Amino acid sequence: MDIALVGFGGCLGAIARYLINKLLTTASTQVAFPLGTLTVNIVGCFIIGVLAQIGESRIGLSPPARLLLITGILGGFTTFSAFGNETVLLTRTDQLGAALLNLGIHIVLGLGAVWLGRAVASAFTK
Repeated sequence: MDIALVGFGGCLGAIARYLINKLLTTASTQVAFPLGTLTVNIVGCFIIGVLAQIGESRIGLSPPARLLLITGILGGFTTFSAFGNETVLLTRTDQLGAALLNLGIHIVLGLGAVWLGRAVASAFTK
């Protein structure tokens, strides 16, 4: 059942990401900026903030609801939201050094991995 919840949610999140990105890309043809990706990442971060706070409140979220909403839908929508939430959780538990390290490592290694992946693929596609 857990896998079904994550899979169904991931499907919904990926479709939402695609539709929002397509809508914003079509609407902003004169702007050479990934507005769709930025919007999805920021919206995803806002939603995970809301859900994380609800989960920590007296209302709470059941484990199946967490799987569907956070792991599934938001995971399919954007993993940037998970990164943002984990970094905020580190700061909320007074682990500022770990939060900054997490931030730096994700940016440096993430961009480096994209560059390296493109370089490797370029070597095979020339």
